[in-house]
Amino acid sequence: MNTRRKFIINTGLLSAATVLLPQITMATTKKSSYGVQLYSFRTDMLANPMKTLEKIANLGFKEIESAGSSKGYYYGLTPAQMRTACKDLGMKLTSGHVHLDEKFEQTMADAVASGQEYLICSSLPSDGQTIDNYKKVAEQFNIAGEACNKLGLKFGYHNHEYEFESENGEVLYDVLMDNTQKELVHMELDLGWVVVAGKDPLHYFEKYQGRFPLWHLKDMNMHEKVSTEFGKGVLDIDLMLKNKELSGVKHIYIEQEEYASTPAESMQHNMNFLKNL
Repeated sequence: MNTRRKFIINTGLLSAATVLLPQITMATTKKSSYGVQLYSFRTDMLANPMKTLEKIANLGFKEIESAGSSKGYYYGLTPAQMRTACKDLGMKLTSGHVHLDEKFEQTMADAVASGQEYLICSSLPSDGQTIDNYKKVAEQFNIAGEACNKLGLKFGYHNHEYEFESENGEVLYDVLMDNTQKELVHMELDLGWVVVAGKDPLHYFEKYQGRFPLWHLKDMNMHEKVSTEFGKGVLDIDLMLKNKELSGVKHIYIEQEEYASTPAESMQHNMNFLKNL
């Protein structure tokens, strides 16, 4: 995962959202069980995964999404150990970022052992910013989704910014959406990447209603071109949360890649921000 560049959301929906009842936001926020993408704690997870998971639980997180590392998708733990560690801390491993490669069969088996529900492809498995390539990738995703489905898993894809480039007037991400089967390919929308690409997440919530069961919630600092703590960047988090149902989101993972101080302090800030909306 690379550092995200930034783009300011500029939409008339912002002013319209101010008329919504404040208690709606408070209710939906406080009832949510937020998760964290472990890439946010990548260094700590490699150094001491058990201690870091305990630290994450103490911050109030209830769900975990893993990511690739030099020690594998479970940071040196076995899938079963990761499952047990999360359960003992009152959390659940619900998703993981993986590669769609020659080891995918083993990746699926490990996911079953870990108890997680989603396997999310973290990057496009082939290069080529063309409509034809995205149609080919969509078919690969459909096949992977079918394979996961047979094992009780759900396959999905996490976007970056490059998917929102266009060819012949067609946005490539839209090509991917239009050629994947919604019951087989479950999209994880990274809100930070969407705005980096100059697009509006609300447009996608509306165009593909219910297609985004997972989010990456991330605020963006436009000036320094890095992710930042909630409320310090350009993403209208309040507005995003008011439109959760439209997107179909079930799992919201907070991801932050750069910090004012430490990952734990930044995540504590983010959790307090959400509670105080």
